[in-house]
Amino acid sequence: MFLLKKKVDDYVNEGIYGTKQTKPEERRKYLGTIRERIVLVLTKGQVMKKRGLKEMDALMKEHNDAKLLLNGNIRVSAFSPYRKIASKNHIPYTVVANKNTKTDFAAILTYDTKAIDREDIFLAEEDMVEKKEEEKNGLGAFFKKLFTGPK
Repeated sequence: MFLLKKKVDDYVNEGIYGTKQTKPEERRKYLGTIRERIVLVLTKGQVMKKRGLKEMDALMKEHNDAKLLLNGNIRVSAFSPYRKIASKNHIPYTVVANKNTKTDFAAILTYDTKAIDREDIFLAEEDMVEKKEEEKNGLGAFFKKLFTGPK
């Protein structure tokens, strides 16, 4: 009798509040998906600077049954190159607009149900590479050579 009542209560609660979700905090952070399903995550800054386009294109070719989630709290024009890549690779994309959720992520290539548990889902910070190139070729390199002498 107790088991039957619990099932009825669960059914009623589900009708009132909706289906229980696993890992709700993780889903808010990753635009509605969970970490184990993610192929690649781009931050707002990376998307605004149009970073990760080559990586996203290559991964879409490799994971052709994935989908692209785009943060609806960012201006639509920032996503234009990512939408073009998704269309070219026949990857569906969805704009996720949740005003109550704050996240630093802007574009996520993910699967609906398939867990892939990819270890490195974040794009390496290209700023570090650019700064090293500037140091090697810029004014900083000139002063470094001036004070340390040729090698």
